[in-house]
Amino acid sequence: MIKRDLLFTIVILFLAAGALIAGCTSTSTPPTPTGAGTVAPSATTAGTLTVTDLTNRTVTVPASPQRIIGVGAGDVRMLVYLQSSDKIVGVDQMEKGSTNKTALGMGMPSGTDRPYSLAHPELGEKPYIGTNRIDDPELIIAQKPDIVFATWRTAKDADALQEKTGVPVVTLVSGDLGKGKAQFYQSLRLMGKILGKDARAEEVIAYIDTTIADLNTRTADAAKTPSKKVYIAGVSFNGAHGILSTEPTYPSLKMINGNNVASGAGTGGQVMIDKEQLLAWDPDVIFIDESSYALVAADLKDPAYQSLKAVKNKQVYGLMPYNWYANNYDTVLANAYYMGKILYPDQFSDIEPGQKADEIYTNLDGKAVYSDMKELFGGYKPLQVT
Repeated sequence: MIKRDLLFTIVILFLAAGALIAGCTSTSTPPTPTGAGTVAPSATTAGTLTVTDLTNRTVTVPASPQRIIGVGAGDVRMLVYLQSSDKIVGVDQMEKGSTNKTALGMGMPSGTDRPYSLAHPELGEKPYIGTNRIDDPELIIAQKPDIVFATWRTAKDADALQEKTGVPVVTLVSGDLGKGKAQFYQSLRLMGKILGKDARAEEVIAYIDTTIADLNTRTADAAKTPSKKVYIAGVSFNGAHGILSTEPTYPSLKMINGNNVASGAGTGGQVMIDKEQLLAWDPDVIFIDESSYALVAADLKDPAYQSLKAVKNKQVYGLMPYNWYANNYDTVLANAYYMGKILYPDQFSDIEPGQKADEIYTNLDGKAVYSDMKELFGGYKPLQVT
């Protein structure tokens, strides 16, 4: 009897010890780590969201990130549009630096000369996290971001940065208001979803679409009649250029159904044309990208260019640069109203270009900055080139 009782006691103790060991093992074993690009199901992970980014990567991100970094052209601009700039904890080299003020009030951008930067100068004081094309994982990690948004990066680039930092990296496409508008809107909506700014993303998209529709409505009928031949001069791209630099699909002119004499010279982006071609086109009106004003003004001293109809009739006007660290969509829209005022005065009789620019800047950037842009680049006005 004693032996049987002793055996029973030993069995009970053995089972209890086994249960205790099993309990400790189940609570102390760490979860299997997830590598770069792999995702735990969001349905079973509290406080996270699973998304597909613009390079078709599946990424798990915090549901409400409070510390944000954007690398590459366009991310910070979109964060400003979504009223989330207060969450930015670091910026790249292109977002820092002073504004480029010149004696003539016109000059090539060199620092925080973009509308969203002028509206939020505090962004230029944020910690430095690398150049615009080369990411610095250590500098990014030092700011302890919850998420990194990245443009102009491949899926491979994003995976590498995510692996090196341990921070979710979501790729976006800055796009434009032409062929790339759908990707721009997709990026805005994805960023809005992650930041809890869905409503603001839709508000921005609706405002842009309504503005473009207004421009088209004003000029649709006017475009059916013979219109003035227009040339865009000095279009900047990776620096200032002279009079022979233009853009066949200049977005602001397309929005008002304008007659771009260079429309057959390419399908998008900046191109260089021949001098003989410009003389053959002999445009009625020339608009100059004011970031290249000095170079274009020097070119126009050539007697051959002095013979151009637009120059002889003093139909040369200034436009503010829009292609500065990707598209400044606000300036694209503002330029369109000024061009409309010049080309279709009756249809734009109710528009004062500076006031309209400030309305656009306020809606998208949160502040009226036309006076700042005017001081930097010259603003909307006829240009004396003779």
